[in-house]
Amino acid sequence: MASLLILGAGGHGKVVAETAMLTRQWDRIAFLDNNNNLNNLMGIPIIGCFETYVDHVKSYSHAIVALGNNITRLIWMAKLEKAGFEIPVIIHPSSIISRFCEIESGSVVLAGVVVNANTSIANGCILNTSSTIDHDCIIGKGVHISPGVNVAGTVSIKDFSWLGIGSKIANNVTIGSSVIVAAGAVVISDIPDNVMVAGVPAKIKKYVGDEQ
Repeated sequence: MASLLILGAGGHGKVVAETAMLTRQWDRIAFLDNNNNLNNLMGIPIIGCFETYVDHVKSYSHAIVALGNNITRLIWMAKLEKAGFEIPVIIHPSSIISRFCEIESGSVVLAGVVVNANTSIANGCILNTSSTIDHDCIIGKGVHISPGVNVAGTVSIKDFSWLGIGSKIANNVTIGSSVIVAAGAVVISDIPDNVMVAGVPAKIKKYVGDEQ
């Protein structure tokens, strides 16, 4: 059995931790978090702040980053991997994942997710509760697919984009990098990089920087 260190003990960290427990892959789990008022969460110890990660390389074999900011998540993943941690994929046992898809390290797949055949999920993604990704999709690194999102077939979503809760992406659409798709939006045409879109159908509302 292996041991798991989770960076981030916020709301997302709670869900990642419970998912990790349900997989029964880890004999020990601990958090790192910068909230000095906590010493445990859900019975899981908080053993230090983020910057103490180097002190735990010999005690924990694996580490995962449970932070919502897409760019920050990938930065911390790189630090942990360089320090010597193995970065796993964590998949909730209630999810349905095609054996013909690929999911890269540092990604988490939460309860009720469906990923269909010939889809690729790059490293450091969040596939959140009850989201669905259909066949032949390409999901870039650091993408967050929020709860209840439906992505149709042959969709490409570039790095660091964030699809808000309940949004829907029509088939054969390309979404650029660092895009924010607002909650409930319906995307039926290609979206360029660095914009926020909203509405039904989704339209560009503003240009964005590193807001995720």
